[in-house]
Order: sequence, then structure tokens, then C-alpha cells
Amino acid sequence: MKKMMNWMLFIALSLVVSLGVVNAQEALSEDKPFAETHIIMQVSDADPTHYQAVLDISNNLTKRYGQEMIDIEVIAFGAGVPLFLAEDSQYAQRIASLQEHGVRFYVCGNTLDTLERKNHKRPAILTGVEVVQTGVKFMIDEIKRGYILIHP
Repeated sequence: MKKMMNWMLFIALSLVVSLGVVNAQEALSEDKPFAETHIIMQVSDADPTHYQAVLDISNNLTKRYGQEMIDIEVIAFGAGVPLFLAEDSQYAQRIASLQEHGVRFYVCGNTLDTLERKNHKRPAILTGVEVVQTGVKFMIDEIKRGYILIHP
């Protein structure tokens, strides 16, 4: 009888653990339920080479995995924010195309606040780019959830 109870306890615990893992994966994949890989790319440099690399990597991964099988987020903060500024953006078309393929873009609200204080005007950002208050915290939270960080 004791062996049977131990076996039943083992099965119950296994179910609890596996259900917990499934729920964690579901929460991670809310926007991309079939994605097997979750990437967050950091843009924090004012170097157009980095901007280009992030867009190229996003495009290549989407093509390689298929847009439903990979979940890509791009977060810009600090010196990387100009990538998402609407004024004279040479990247607007590429970003819009990647958005159509499921890539999500985020910009740091703290950096936008700083730019607004400095220039007495809040800079406009590209359509579809979501503002998060603290870009680094957002990135850390996504990494904790299971996203893989890439910083080209």
C-alpha cells in the first residue's frame, strides 16, 4: 500500500510540475503560441551598423524559422532610441515590414522623457513601436521569462 501511495504521489507531483511548465510556456508565447524560440534584441548603441544588424538578424531569423515558429522582440534604450524615431527615419519601411511578420518593437519611455526635457519636445516614434517605461527592466523581465538576449 505504501508503494502505491508513493507511486500516486509521484504521478501527482509530475502532473503539477508538467502543468506548471506548460503554463509558463503559454505565458511566454502569448503573442506567438507556436514559437519554439524567443529572442529579445538589445539596441543601446548609436551606431547605424548595430541598427542594421538588428534588422538583418530579425529578417534572417524570421525567414529561417518561419514567422510563427520564432518570437522576436527588439528593445531600444539610451543611445539606441534613434532607431525608432519617426523624423527622417531611413529604417521605417524595414521596421514596418518586420512588424507585418510578427516582430515586436519597444522603446524606453525614460529615454524619451530625457529627450523631451533636453529638446522641450517629445520625439515622435514610428507607428507600431510600443513605449515601455524602463527599457532595461523590460529586457531583464523578458530574459527572466525565458527570452534569449542578443546584442549585435
